[in-house]
Amino acid sequence: MNHKERMLAGLPYRAWLDGLDQERLENKKKIYAYNNLRPEDHEGRDALIKEIFGKTGQKIFVEAPFRCDYGYNIEVGENFYANYNLVILDVGKVKIGDNAQIAPNVAIYTAGHPIHPDSRNSGYEYGIPITIGDNVWIGGNTCILPGVTIGSNVVIGAGSVVTKDLPDNVIAAGNPCRVIREITEADRDYYYKDRKFDVDDYC
Repeated sequence: MNHKERMLAGLPYRAWLDGLDQERLENKKKIYAYNNLRPEDHEGRDALIKEIFGKTGQKIFVEAPFRCDYGYNIEVGENFYANYNLVILDVGKVKIGDNAQIAPNVAIYTAGHPIHPDSRNSGYEYGIPITIGDNVWIGGNTCILPGVTIGSNVVIGAGSVVTKDLPDNVIAAGNPCRVIREITEADRDYYYKDRKFDVDDYC
């Protein structure tokens, strides 16, 4: 196995070998172009982000600036929205379902390094995939760590550090991120804490 194959298999690899450094450079050129598009260039934005990502739905929107390593390891579903300063270290696969809402300054890290300094200084690193379900809202300044699976219909509070899997239909927050409670039908009529909708077309 070469080092790209090792990276994609979740095995220890060295990031400067077997063309990986050149792949990152080529992606950085695309990211640079994306982040410097004129705000009104909607067609250019849509075309370029779909070229950067490995797989997308038809309707997606990523606010600039945005950063990622390779791009082709990122798969997002329909109606994907990411606010400013999303960072995805996609040395491992990142799969995100439909109707994702990602607040500013979110970091999704599949990449990691060995704990022991001798092993770490060898230059080996790894990437462990991250999977995020449908209808997930990720609050601002959240950090999602390697190997995490987040279920569908999950809300993650701002400033969370997600180190472990989260089940479907929960609100979770904190450092480390923990389940606070389940989301129920009673939540449907409220738009913020104890404030009820004053319109009829919200669901």
